[in-house]
Amino acid sequence: MSFLHLAILLPFMAAILIPLFYKQLKHIHTGWFVLVVPVILFVYFFQKIGPVSKGLNDYSTANWIPSLGIQFTVYADGLSLLFALLISGIGALVVLYSIYYLSKEKEELHKFYVYLLLFMGAMLGVVLSDNLVVLYTFWELTSLSSFLLIGYWHTREKSRYGAVKSMLITVFGGLSMLGGIILLYLITGTFSVREMVIQAAVIMEHPLFLAALILFLLGAFTKSAQFPFYIWLPDAMEAPTPVSAYLHSATMVKAGIYLTARFTPVFGLAPEWFWLVGGIGILTLAWGSFNAIKQTDLKAILAFSTVSQLGLIMSLLGAGAAALHFESLDDNLFTVAAVAAIFHLINHATFKGSLFMAAGIIDHETGTRDIRRLGGLMNFMPITFTIALIGAFSMAGIPPFNGFLSKEMFFTGMVNLLEFDLFNADTWGILFPVLAWVGSVFTFIYSMIIVFKPFTGKLQAEKLEKKPHEAPLGMLISPVILASLVILFGIFPNILAASIIEPAAASIYPFLLEDGEKFHVHISHWHGFSPELYMTIGVIVLGAILYATQSKWKRLFKLFPEKLTLNRLYDQSLHGLESGSEKIQKFYMTGFLRNYLGIIFIFTAALTGWALFAQSAFSFKAESNAPIGTYEVVLAVLMTAGVVTILFAKSRLTSIIALGSVGYGVALFFVLFRAPDLALTQLVIETITTALFLLCFYYLPELQKREKLAFKVNNLLISLGVGTVVTLIALSANSQRVSKTISEYFIENSYKEAGGKNMVNVILVDFRGFDTLFEITVLGIAALGIFAMVKLRMSRKEQS
Repeated sequence: MSFLHLAILLPFMAAILIPLFYKQLKHIHTGWFVLVVPVILFVYFFQKIGPVSKGLNDYSTANWIPSLGIQFTVYADGLSLLFALLISGIGALVVLYSIYYLSKEKEELHKFYVYLLLFMGAMLGVVLSDNLVVLYTFWELTSLSSFLLIGYWHTREKSRYGAVKSMLITVFGGLSMLGGIILLYLITGTFSVREMVIQAAVIMEHPLFLAALILFLLGAFTKSAQFPFYIWLPDAMEAPTPVSAYLHSATMVKAGIYLTARFTPVFGLAPEWFWLVGGIGILTLAWGSFNAIKQTDLKAILAFSTVSQLGLIMSLLGAGAAALHFESLDDNLFTVAAVAAIFHLINHATFKGSLFMAAGIIDHETGTRDIRRLGGLMNFMPITFTIALIGAFSMAGIPPFNGFLSKEMFFTGMVNLLEFDLFNADTWGILFPVLAWVGSVFTFIYSMIIVFKPFTGKLQAEKLEKKPHEAPLGMLISPVILASLVILFGIFPNILAASIIEPAAASIYPFLLEDGEKFHVHISHWHGFSPELYMTIGVIVLGAILYATQSKWKRLFKLFPEKLTLNRLYDQSLHGLESGSEKIQKFYMTGFLRNYLGIIFIFTAALTGWALFAQSAFSFKAESNAPIGTYEVVLAVLMTAGVVTILFAKSRLTSIIALGSVGYGVALFFVLFRAPDLALTQLVIETITTALFLLCFYYLPELQKREKLAFKVNNLLISLGVGTVVTLIALSANSQRVSKTISEYFIENSYKEAGGKNMVNVILVDFRGFDTLFEITVLGIAALGIFAMVKLRMSRKEQS
């Protein structure tokens, strides 16, 4: 096991230690000890930038289930290293921020940091795993841990609702992705991502290719909140602000982006990949930015802004897939889209993380996030205002911040699609730059709302729960660092070019690189008077006009009926599932044991009977059967008479005695078949059960006429069906022996292996020792349960 394995496991080990030691650290905030984990991880991954940028990718494997081809294989290339740096770096800043945001007196901090560390470890497992089974395990763990984080304030109904919503949608996507993993394994015979990339041509020619592609995209779209699955992300804002800043700027929602980028070499040559990834992405950008404007909660605005920004990155990955249709990097117009996606991924983590933290500071220091109650905070919170200004202007794409550069590259990638003459992009491709520009206009508007609505205008002190003031220094450190990076990457973007962006782009386009060739990324502030520049000017001008005239056009949102929203569809779907399952449950959960047995018998007989004849599995051969003797016939007649007597008996005692005769008849059959141990066991059990039945029913009154068993056709049909199917299966199994019976093994090895001459006892005690142990355990648990119920009933009688 390598250091890369330990880097993934470190957060999990820390999560185990927190519940053991947090009580001994009462006077110190738990976050100070948790902060060490992401700092160590960030330093470790930061040291790998140099080797990875030179093509020295880290690879290590450890056996997990080698018989199934499942190894815990980890792989750090440019793409996974980028995400690992974001997970650990932003994670460290979030933990530092949470130390001042969450009170150790009011919050259950040990639970919060356990959930946070579980999530951090799961995300590292997703981006560093090469084996898809391992990746899927961590993928679902991110859904589980994010569910715990979103529902951290579990006493709030909205928190529970948001947690359940996020888990249902993302787990649905995860299960879909699992189906895609299985299909890819059937195609390639491997779970390794790197080996699948090598077999990309084989995968694309396979009939299961399209199904695998769609299933993978369902996993990516649900996790990265793409249309129409984005509805879980706004409700996830009920989580504490540190959680929102972490999950929705650098980690949770970026997992879908990572999956899409990682599998672009596998699926990217297909037109379906281009249109689905690019089309859904650009639609999500426009729809998310449009809906962000009508929100009144700061975190809700940021939630929809995250949706739109994720759509932007996803559309760039879709457009960048066009680069795979060229043989080399020379004159490739579409690699700029992939570079823009990677650059904006980094930029989004910086400006969105700082904005979430600024929103948390406003909420923490004023008691509200409602922009209708906020205003005039610039004089009271100048540092927070500066942080929000830098983050919002970067998100709006205003120079000289880093968001301006990646947005210009985004426009370039969209405009270049007009030059792409495959997949009808030369006709329908016009939608990409149009929707990109429209979405950017709305992005500009909601960015201005975020920064100007709370901080400018008139202070409404009477509507605030607290007197506004600047946040403590400790709470400002993390957003100040992120805002500083926004400026640094905006002025000196090429700091990231060779070290981070180039190796990440090489991971997405391995086919375009010849031996020793590298991506050469150079980001410039000025490209001359180009369509991208005119688009940016148009965004700023029209965006400023629309922001200033909101009151005149915002009524357009009322044209969208609330009854037709995706949230309403989700709620009604859940309600329909609940009411439908309740009706089904009431249908078969009648409270009568005989009804349950009837359903079980009908289902068993119908399913096994259908399988028996549908597969032509029935056969009957009497050659190897022993002859039927007189004693067997007599016993069978007597047992049949006992069964008939039960049906027509007028007394409970008579029925019990007749039932006992049937059991004793079975014991006699064991004697005839030379199985004295089984006969003795049957006799003992039958005697005990008959005695117990007699003891119980002795105290019951005589059967009345209305209580006598009546003949029912459905009971007859069920019994005949079950009896016939079981008999046919027994006859067929006895007639179709394809190998030696297991009895021969026991005959040969009972004395040799276990030292016992009684074969039945040896089987029960040695060969099936664990079965016997578990059976005894189950009986013991049942006995304890019965004893507890008897004692409970007695105590209630005593109380009455």
